[in-house]
Amino acid sequence: MSISNRTGASTDPQLYARVLENVEDAVIALDRKGRITLFNPAAENLTGMSLRQCFGRLFDTIFRGQSVLLTLVQCVIREGRSIVNYEELLLLRPASTPLPVRVSVSPLFDHDGSQEGVVLILRDLSRIRELEAAVRRTDRLSMIGTMAAGLAHEIKNPLGGIRGAAQLMAQEFSTDNELQEYTRVMIREVERLNGIIEELMDLSSPRRPETDEVNLAKLLGDIVLFQREALRHKKIDFALKLDPSIPPIKGDENLLTRLFLNLIKNAGEAVEKGGRVEIATRVASEYHLQQPGDRPIPFIVVDISDNGPGIAKEQMEQIFTPFFTTKTQGSGLGLAICQKIISEHQGFLKVDSLPGQKTTFSVSLPFYR
Repeated sequence: MSISNRTGASTDPQLYARVLENVEDAVIALDRKGRITLFNPAAENLTGMSLRQCFGRLFDTIFRGQSVLLTLVQCVIREGRSIVNYEELLLLRPASTPLPVRVSVSPLFDHDGSQEGVVLILRDLSRIRELEAAVRRTDRLSMIGTMAAGLAHEIKNPLGGIRGAAQLMAQEFSTDNELQEYTRVMIREVERLNGIIEELMDLSSPRRPETDEVNLAKLLGDIVLFQREALRHKKIDFALKLDPSIPPIKGDENLLTRLFLNLIKNAGEAVEKGGRVEIATRVASEYHLQQPGDRPIPFIVVDISDNGPGIAKEQMEQIFTPFFTTKTQGSGLGLAICQKIISEHQGFLKVDSLPGQKTTFSVSLPFYR
């Protein structure tokens, strides 16, 4: 059987069914009484509920906790007009975190023009929000980096003078003079400050990565080998789950080594004795980089997870801020520099954390062929 559309052409109804099954947006249709008559696979994935759970049941019952969504549906039913691209909505899901979504709600009309129901289209905005957050972090670091460059220049020269004076003073005292200890402390602290200044200059330096082919599996394997030895006393279980099908990527090997060394070292320091750190690689299905006139460029993702104490919610937005640190020792510049290295490779960094359970840093890098 076929259906004639407004142009008079005959359309196979199975075509519509296949389209709805394959679109990435969640599509939900309701009849006049508010019962769910359509719930496509994307709707199942987005809401965490199955077609069997929802089909034939009242929309108000299934989504009773979603007051904004229910209000939008009632408004369309009452006024018979569409509401398009409403974005101020967090979709609550059973046993999962809420998702930011964009919602469009439209009335459904039958052949004689009377309203027979409502159709909702929901689009997951979580990936977009992650990308927006990454861009904001990069812009903030760029501004801070500009300030840091001037600050580093002004501090570095006086530090050199202080160190030189301390070294000259040390030569004036005998080896058993107690003042020698003060000069040693002065020199040590100057060197520590100089190290921070060097990191600030790294944060502000605008150099481009020297790209070459980088074997991620080998790079990550070498880092894990060294960290396993460095943290031998903690007996950490370092687990590598690397996709063998991923070929070498283009990047600056020195910068990428520094990036992953910092993240893996942080993960190892975060866990208790006998803890676990897992490093996994995969090809991202949810992201791609699109250049005008070119085919989409996929992303390679490196997930670095640990079963440490996690990151408190109030600290999540601060962890990339220079000089913010939860460690007793450390400059607080490591993650800021990691963010800079990733942005120089046109990638982005995502952080997920469950306080008291785990933390995962996901590095996404474009895979240029």
